[in-house]
Amino acid sequence: MSPETMLITSEEPNQENGILFVRINDILKTMVKRYLIVTGLIIMSVIIPLQISFSSSRSLELIIYSDGSTHVSTKIDVNSLQPDFELDLFGSSINNFVAIGDTGFMLSEKIVKNKAIIYTLGSSEITTDYDIQDLISKEGRVWTFTFNSPINYTLLLPKNSVIVGMNQLPNNMEQVDEQTKLDLNAGLTEINYIFTTTINSTQKPIISNDSLFNYVNLIIILGISSTAIVVLVIILKRKQQKLTSNTQTQFNIENITEKQSVNTEIIYDFKPEMREDDKEIIKFISNNKGQAFESELRKKFLLPRTTMWRAVKRLERLGLIEIVKKDLQNLVKLKKDMVEEK
Repeated sequence: MSPETMLITSEEPNQENGILFVRINDILKTMVKRYLIVTGLIIMSVIIPLQISFSSSRSLELIIYSDGSTHVSTKIDVNSLQPDFELDLFGSSINNFVAIGDTGFMLSEKIVKNKAIIYTLGSSEITTDYDIQDLISKEGRVWTFTFNSPINYTLLLPKNSVIVGMNQLPNNMEQVDEQTKLDLNAGLTEINYIFTTTINSTQKPIISNDSLFNYVNLIIILGISSTAIVVLVIILKRKQQKLTSNTQTQFNIENITEKQSVNTEIIYDFKPEMREDDKEIIKFISNNKGQAFESELRKKFLLPRTTMWRAVKRLERLGLIEIVKKDLQNLVKLKKDMVEEK
């Protein structure tokens, strides 16, 4: 073998080794890229659900009115770092929507069908109130409340209403100002109820020639019987809790009496930026023993729920009044330092 042949033979393995090295290097780069992509997808799949589940409902209260509408009030914990929050509403016929941040200021919102986009402004807790028409239906004398709740909630039925059927046993049942209050579990709830007296007293009752023992009367009798059984079971089961609740309610006595009044002129001088309509609200509360329910203020000044709520929040920010919950209603009270003895 000549020296030239030996040189060619010795160089061929080096070329093959170089090609093999390049291919291994390319394979390693490809594996690293795929590893980084998969790792990123895994991290995103973990982080995104955490961000979505960060918001959670803390409490939910529903009040049914005699006209078939329902007032929904809920408190929600949200991520304060997010600029906005999307809230699923319990229907699409929404009226008088109000969102309040944890600082007490009203938040801007946009309603799109059954969703509300709320701009948080750094709030970690949001309180929402709105009226809805989608939860109640009526057939004859029987009204039906149907609601699929994501959490446990409280329900206040209208006055003069009697439950004639329900698909689940409540955790607690009590009477609050002639209204039935229920503590219910999450999930689907269906409650049938009727009114024992005519809502419009000017209408004359219509007497039917049909047999008195008809289908509706049968439902009423069975419903009243089942309701009595449910009440008896709950009373035996929750007797101690009810006694505690009644004791707390009895001790919830207001401090402002008939002997107290407010020098409204001093308030006006101290708060010259007050609007004239706000001054009228303060005067009315002063003449009403220093306190009034928000519903009384709406009837007095003929204002819608949202407008009156904004006026009350303005007075609260001025430090003139305070808002407390009493029997599931907003009680507006003058601050103690604004009250003086006559």
